[in-house]
Amino acid sequence: MSETTGEYFRKADAEATKTPVRIGLVGATGLIGRRVIHISSHSETARIVGIARREIEMPVGTRMEVFVASSDKWGEVFEAVRPRALICALGTTLKKVGGDEEAFRAVDQEMVLNTANAAHEAGVPNLVLVSAAGANPGSKNFYMRVKGETEMMVSKVGFKRLDILRPGLLKGARNDDFRMAEGIAKTLSPIIDPLLPKKWEMFRSVDADLVAEAALGLAIRRAQGRFTHDNDAMKRAAREWRMKAGIPEKEEED
Repeated sequence: MSETTGEYFRKADAEATKTPVRIGLVGATGLIGRRVIHISSHSETARIVGIARREIEMPVGTRMEVFVASSDKWGEVFEAVRPRALICALGTTLKKVGGDEEAFRAVDQEMVLNTANAAHEAGVPNLVLVSAAGANPGSKNFYMRVKGETEMMVSKVGFKRLDILRPGLLKGARNDDFRMAEGIAKTLSPIIDPLLPKKWEMFRSVDADLVAEAALGLAIRRAQGRFTHDNDAMKRAAREWRMKAGIPEKEEED
């Protein structure tokens, strides 16, 4: 008996899930980028392709291709690699750039936008952008305003699917990037988080691993549209990733 059309496509979908999804990653040296690399290396669900301006020190056991090129050549890399999606975790801090607002904007806005345009022109359909809780183009806070403006600009690029992640205070070990205020906040977060009023709960702390899992899970979704994800939405996306990757469910913090 011949199989129905529905059965044929279900089998085709099942076969497709056996092939790792190729995902591009920029911002591989930051906290989220490093966790994306580590987590993806423990699953056959995704194959990460890093694009960077300099050589990346890879942890032992990491399975990942890395292409090193100046940022103005990244479009050529996207065209050659043809990732199914791109995770953009680019970012710096005002401290790192000596308080220079234009230098900060050059990375967190101009480089992000240029990378998004290059990926879109190369035919990459999906973008996952790591932003920040409180991002708002009308904010009086410079950091939040730049993040909000960047989200707005990237939204106009034209990706078939755009996922914007807005994590609160990130918890996780950073490489050679000590942030005193952030360290104090992380230490106090178990006490402070439950006391935050409803309008401030978006800033509650969140584990960097959960954000990385969410980024991976969203990168392999195929439904089209623009989506913004807070901590709770990222928790759901992270659970979806663990299920698809065959990773045992772990207890999540409230």
